[in-house]
Amino acid sequence: MSAPLLMLLATFLFASMGVCVKLASALYGAGEIVMYRGLVGAAMIATLARVRGGSLATSVPGMHFWRSLTGVSALCLWFYAIGNLPLATAMTLNYMSSVWMALFLIGGAVMLGGSRVDARLIGTVLVGFVGVALILRPTIERDQLWHGLMGLLSGMLSAMAYLQITALGRVGEPEYRVVFYFSLGGVAAGALVTLATGGLHAHSLYGVALLLAVGVSATVAQLLMTRAYAIGKTLVNASMQYLGIAFSCLYGVLLFDDPLTWMALGGMVLVVAAGIGAARLRLAVAPKDAPNSTLES
Repeated sequence: MSAPLLMLLATFLFASMGVCVKLASALYGAGEIVMYRGLVGAAMIATLARVRGGSLATSVPGMHFWRSLTGVSALCLWFYAIGNLPLATAMTLNYMSSVWMALFLIGGAVMLGGSRVDARLIGTVLVGFVGVALILRPTIERDQLWHGLMGLLSGMLSAMAYLQITALGRVGEPEYRVVFYFSLGGVAAGALVTLATGGLHAHSLYGVALLLAVGVSATVAQLLMTRAYAIGKTLVNASMQYLGIAFSCLYGVLLFDDPLTWMALGGMVLVVAAGIGAARLRLAVAPKDAPNSTLES
């Protein structure tokens, strides 16, 4: 299967996962959904590793801990935002991670005393945040502003997690092992959040089906996207990843009657343009260090 087709399927599955998360949010807390998503993911990856003869033992548990801490925190905030915002809005705020990466590059250059900061990076950051302002203004009521901020924070933490994924790749950790420990981190963190926010909810057949759908769709999408990045062109894959926003828009309008204004659509276009621009600049400046965003959701 070609890389573009793999990316198309992966983005569709991630958007479908968002639908299941939104539906499950009526029955479970965000912590519970993260916990069960981690259980399903860990079981699937462990089975895959066993079939392929891979090892789950790691020599860098500390690195996995910090990657899981940031990644799972981002996931919890993202699921929380999905449950309380229009689906496309929550998805777009999380996809701001590429723009946050550009901002991190600017901050790093300033802290290291660089003689100048690439004006194009500054431009991508500004365009991205203008897009966010356009998205939030028409689609979020005052009582939803908190949820919007949490969605924006999830994107920032995702960017930090991508940096740690890159570091793990440099020390030779395979993708499946990173996903496995990320999933275990989701189980642990989700359980703690669940205990702190009222405990487990009772299950129904419908609820269990939604939780399984969240875990399976997310894990399969991760594997498909990882394969796409392995065989395809990084910039093409990074650009196609934003199809998830289009799928989410369609889902939101058809299934949840989410409001969708021209201003919001314009904001999404700006965020996508800023994200693609940031990915292009990162590859041009430091191709070996460009984070691979295949392992997050």
